[in-house]
Amino acid sequence: MATTSPQVRVVVRPIGTPLPLGFLGLFLATTAFAAVQLQWVPAEQGRVVALGVLASTVPVQLLASVLGFLARDPVAGTGMGVLAGTWGAVALATLTSPPGAVSAGLGVLLLAAGVAMLVPAAAASTKLVAAAIMALAGVRFALTGVAELTGDRGWFTVAAVVGLALAALALYGAFGFELEDVRHRTVLPLGRRGAGQVALTGSADDELSTVAHEAGVRRQL
Repeated sequence: MATTSPQVRVVVRPIGTPLPLGFLGLFLATTAFAAVQLQWVPAEQGRVVALGVLASTVPVQLLASVLGFLARDPVAGTGMGVLAGTWGAVALATLTSPPGAVSAGLGVLLLAAGVAMLVPAAAASTKLVAAAIMALAGVRFALTGVAELTGDRGWFTVAAVVGLALAALALYGAFGFELEDVRHRTVLPLGRRGAGQVALTGSADDELSTVAHEAGVRRQL
């Protein structure tokens, strides 16, 4: 007896890349906290910075995380989700602690967050600039974690300097991915290679050939 396979239709929805939004949120948070760590602003202003990060960085990175998963990009979704949660924790700890105080508990959390950021960074190997931003964010978290555990001002200075380097790279990445999405071609070098390059220059068949095996379509995650 002959059998027939059922017809299956998978609908995909085009959306704008969430990476510029998430990277700009990262630029804001790491720059503002670096200013506090370098004592460019009084320690009392740390609470203002924390409120700003809670009101701006955390929600935009959460949105970028959701859009990343909806765009079938688990690297963007995971990376932005970890960033949003970590900055939220840092901001809340700053708000509820005396100005200039250090916290061993926050230090442990930041060290764990630094390790966690290695997961999306390693998986983003087809977009080298995005991978570098996520990896450097992990280093920035880890250094701040060491500073919180030791209370050494030197570690805070190192973490802040790395944070400013991260801000510059995040701003570059945001600008590059924004231009790419608007003009539908690479304008600034972003280190696309392999599947990352095919994603921009390949055909629709190239992009959809494996969609049946992606999360949300296949039977199990």
